[in-house]
Amino acid sequence: MTTSIHGDLVATDRGAAVGVVHGNLNLHPPPPRPAPPIPRQLPAAPGLFTGRTTELARLDRALSDAAAPQGPGTDTPEPTAAAPTTGPAAVGATVLVSAIGGAGGIGKTWLALAWAHRHLERFPDGQLFVDLHGFSPTDEPVQPATAVRGFLDALGVDANRIPTDLDAQTALYRSLVAGRRMLIVLDNAATSDQIAPLLPGSPSCTVLVTGRHRLDSLIDRHGARHLPLDVLTPEEARGLLTARLGADRVAAEPEAVDELIRLCGGHPLALSITARTAGTHPDIALAEAAAELRDLGLEALDHDTDPAASLPTVLSWSLRYLTDTQRTVFALLGIAPGPDTTPPATAALTSLPDRSALRTLAVLENASLLERRPGRRYAMHDLVRRYAADTAHTTLPEQVREAALTRMGDFHLHTAHAADRLLNPHRALLSPEPPAPGVHPHPLPDTAAALTWLDAEHATLLATQRTAATLGHHHTVWHLAWNLNNFHFRRGHRHDEITTWQAALDAANHLPNPATRGRTHRFLGHACSLLGLHEQATNHLEQALDLALRHHDPTEQALTHRVLASAWEQRGDDRQALEHAHRAVALYRALDRPVWEAGALNAVGWYAARLGRFDTAREHCQAALTLYRHHQYPAGEAATLDSLGYIAHHTGDHHQALHHYHPALALFRGLGNTYEAADTLDNMGHPHAALGRHEQARTVWWEALELYREQGRDADAGRVQHQLDDLDHT
Repeated sequence: MTTSIHGDLVATDRGAAVGVVHGNLNLHPPPPRPAPPIPRQLPAAPGLFTGRTTELARLDRALSDAAAPQGPGTDTPEPTAAAPTTGPAAVGATVLVSAIGGAGGIGKTWLALAWAHRHLERFPDGQLFVDLHGFSPTDEPVQPATAVRGFLDALGVDANRIPTDLDAQTALYRSLVAGRRMLIVLDNAATSDQIAPLLPGSPSCTVLVTGRHRLDSLIDRHGARHLPLDVLTPEEARGLLTARLGADRVAAEPEAVDELIRLCGGHPLALSITARTAGTHPDIALAEAAAELRDLGLEALDHDTDPAASLPTVLSWSLRYLTDTQRTVFALLGIAPGPDTTPPATAALTSLPDRSALRTLAVLENASLLERRPGRRYAMHDLVRRYAADTAHTTLPEQVREAALTRMGDFHLHTAHAADRLLNPHRALLSPEPPAPGVHPHPLPDTAAALTWLDAEHATLLATQRTAATLGHHHTVWHLAWNLNNFHFRRGHRHDEITTWQAALDAANHLPNPATRGRTHRFLGHACSLLGLHEQATNHLEQALDLALRHHDPTEQALTHRVLASAWEQRGDDRQALEHAHRAVALYRALDRPVWEAGALNAVGWYAARLGRFDTAREHCQAALTLYRHHQYPAGEAATLDSLGYIAHHTGDHHQALHHYHPALALFRGLGNTYEAADTLDNMGHPHAALGRHEQARTVWWEALELYREQGRDADAGRVQHQLDDLDHT
């Protein structure tokens, strides 16, 4: 339609007059709209930011992946004045990194701001930032309506144009950022409900969320990318201290710096507090700062007037959203023995049903107070654990704490007892006292499961014994040593064997059975013997034999003679060893203990062979093998086959020696007995070398060498290394 002017009339090409014009008519275009404001709300980049190379790279990849077209049919946003399509972030999907998360003070905000400032050119249309106060000194987190209103103000919306309804405000906010290349940083979030109204609808925007909770619904519903933030590596921690204290001061006290890093556990806030304290006292040595941190623990990382500069206070904010039960579980986990825990152990500790214990562990993990590790194990950072322990001692009565530790100790003791029965069913049955009500051992269906559990829980079992000793639970202390003995021997944990039996010897003084002390001296003597502590070994074994004679206990006499034989072998006196082995055979026969008799017969054969009496040796070992096979005792069968291999090799029948060694090794491996497997591998190399099979000899000796080194058997490792060197020369 066209318009013409005739005098006072305005006519159209359709002939109709539509108005009267008086005076002159001038046509002007409307005034241009003002350009939308570009908000720059990011706080300053963190000063002296170091490390986090891997995490920064993951954020870079997330942005690049979102900006890349998704395939041949990918839609491209229409260009707008506010969001031109040139630039690397013009195309893509919204990026949500919801789990820049971890424990309080781990550096989530630092990482988000450091990354954002490095990429400002990717967001030319502005950056929005809000601290949602999910975990902070304020009582209430920021409500979504408050955060949205702040964003609308930053985007230049007049107050009289802002709707009162949250949904309408959210719709207006999304309309304003649509098509614009903006970064929205939602810091310190507590819940997904806080975040959902603040998410833009435009794929041109990028969102970073930080928070201590994992915010699972963001991952499920919005495709958020999870970036868990862990502690700094030792190298990164050293870099942080260097940046704060200067390279010269760090280089001047390397050992003190190493201790500070270890005591802080790589925790960024702890390291920053430590650096601040040391930096404000330049005349005080770093070794003194390390000693103070070692002695005071979390108290050295506290601050009376500035909550954000106090690690205990920052950690306390994580408890805000926990129930009373969850807080109690958190506190009890702080005093639980061992480096980590499992759901069954937690159920025993807390007296919760299994499912409730598992759910509570999941809640604590989601709150970044626990870390889940492979094998359904849960661990705390050392500083978080100290805070949890402090919480236990300040909020839980002593009887509650002791009852919890008693239940957990009973759980580990009775499971270890079940494991030991699977490893050595022919051993004398010494059952511990019944567990506390409601405590049930972890089910172990077979020997493999028993070994797997013992391997996984070994550090915790040692810690459980120490805790029991502190509580004066002497029965638990002694029975843990008893039930770990066979496992320690199979795995070559010789130092741990001495430690556990030394604790058991102290506990035995408080136990009513007089035979317990003699039995303890016997095991401690054996442990000392295996480590070459010959004087201590002889002293303990003589006390054991004297107590067995005084109490007219032939069983303990026989067992002690058997250990004395081994001890004299370790001292290089095979004649004394043979004499004690003969006494053990006679006593076992009188006691009608055929499996134990077989062990003594094999010992007689072994020492006779070492003395060159091969006919006697073969006869006794064959008798032992018959008994072992009749009673289906594979551990003894393996040991006897190893003896027969030794006899065959030293009588020139190298093929027969290998014929014995191979099944012995297979049995030891099947039993998880790496200690004796190493000896058999060592022995196997000699007939291989005698037959000119140098590669086979080299293979078994290398494996023996590795096992000896793992077990700390330095003398054996050195001997095998010489054998390998000689083989190379040959």
